[in-house]
Amino acid sequence: MRWRFTSGVVAVLLVGLVGGSAQGEPTGQDALRLDLDKILAAPALTGAHFGLVVRKAANGEVLYTRGATGRLNPASNGKLLSSAAALESLGAGHRFTTEVLSGARTVGGVLLGDLHLRGTGDPTLREADLNALADQLARSGVRTVTGRVVADDTWFDGVPFGSGWAWDDEPYYYSAPISALTLAPNSDFDAGTVLVQAQPGAVGKPAQIRLSPATSVVTVDNRTVTGAPGTANSLSVEREHGGSKIVVSGTVAAAAEDYSTVGDPTAYTADVFATALAAKGINVIRRDVGRGVAPAGAKVLATHSSMPLAELLVPFMKLSNNMHAEALVKAMGRKEKGKGTWAAGIEVMAQKLAPLGVPAGAYRMVDGSGLSRMDLLTTEQLSNLLVAAQAKPWFGAWYESMPIAGKPDRMVGGTLRNRMKGTPAEGNVHAKTGSLTSVTGLSGYVTAANGEKLVFASVMNNYLTAKPAAVEDAIAVRLANYQGAADRSLPVPTPRSAGAPSPHTDLECSWTRTC
Repeated sequence: MRWRFTSGVVAVLLVGLVGGSAQGEPTGQDALRLDLDKILAAPALTGAHFGLVVRKAANGEVLYTRGATGRLNPASNGKLLSSAAALESLGAGHRFTTEVLSGARTVGGVLLGDLHLRGTGDPTLREADLNALADQLARSGVRTVTGRVVADDTWFDGVPFGSGWAWDDEPYYYSAPISALTLAPNSDFDAGTVLVQAQPGAVGKPAQIRLSPATSVVTVDNRTVTGAPGTANSLSVEREHGGSKIVVSGTVAAAAEDYSTVGDPTAYTADVFATALAAKGINVIRRDVGRGVAPAGAKVLATHSSMPLAELLVPFMKLSNNMHAEALVKAMGRKEKGKGTWAAGIEVMAQKLAPLGVPAGAYRMVDGSGLSRMDLLTTEQLSNLLVAAQAKPWFGAWYESMPIAGKPDRMVGGTLRNRMKGTPAEGNVHAKTGSLTSVTGLSGYVTAANGEKLVFASVMNNYLTAKPAAVEDAIAVRLANYQGAADRSLPVPTPRSAGAPSPHTDLECSWTRTC
């Protein structure tokens, strides 16, 4: 076997394994340990902290352990915990609902009062779903609303950001505010964001900017310049900190687009719903959109249900969607504790994860996504969860929701779609990635060359290079080549330095649209 490291991604050329060994050459588990030690000697990890655990999936037997009990920031490997806890608490069939209600009477097509739009945290709600709600209302005979549209987001609390989230991530779509009433503009279900589309105008003049869905709750400061045909685009979209103004700048020579978070997802959703009502011929007399609790006993006039959680796991886990994780945490808190808060949801997580080998008090998670720098886990705890989860009825859906190495479809390969191609790990490794600056993780399952399924949990912190993905990939590929008792040490070179980090390159590749 020969190994080659190219552009930070390991590629393995199979040239055959030679049977037999020199006298005294390590075999079996000893050979695996020797090779994993070689891989972890990579220059990129000099001075870093890391943990790696490899176990047999069938019985949990430990094949390799190093730094297993050291607490590390897991980044998005924390989603393994929140997703498993949500499946235990909410169930694989859980659906979020969005309702249109009113406590007022309807006389001759006239609703004599306010119309309430109530959410329960659906992070997959889209403009088409609001159009369908408006259509249900129109088909029921309502033509005029004498009051106004009132948004009810009280299923969750009003805290929009998790503890330890970076303030300068606020404009970017992977760090959107959390609300029980929110809207996603795309099929990735990036809740709490709006798509900003730019079309070139006359050369030297501003580009034309359009929001999708159209909304008046944000303002656009258009600072773009149309470039000459054939020149490079340099579109920049950034919402001002703490505000509702989106600054769009740069050169636009061809159609371009990017996403921005919105400052108030509740108002955004209600605003788009009001537009949908008008499009269906429903006249709302009071045009100002309000906010408040739907009255007790209000009649449900229209309803929308999300896909079940077992389906939602796919965009959530494959694309490492932070907003999905946080909606699930608050939903757990609301169901089990009557409070749609992070604190209540984290308490539920602790209760549900303890029987799965993640004991309360031995780790710290303050959110569900791993976006917080305050989160701390051990690779031993991650491996415990991966082993224990196999006995759960929801395991099949959970396993398939993880990114699969080298599979090009984004909703199959996810954040691993461009990694480990042409190796025994391709189509084999099912694992959750995790990336923040100086933090990376890869934890999941791999079938070894002897047919035995293995569990592995790898987390690395405090390196000063770019993300050492080649080291992670080398570990996974070595495990895919493991021969059990017949294993022989392979010529495993140390992956070269990962290079210097640059802004945003150490985030999940799905967050930077590079995978």
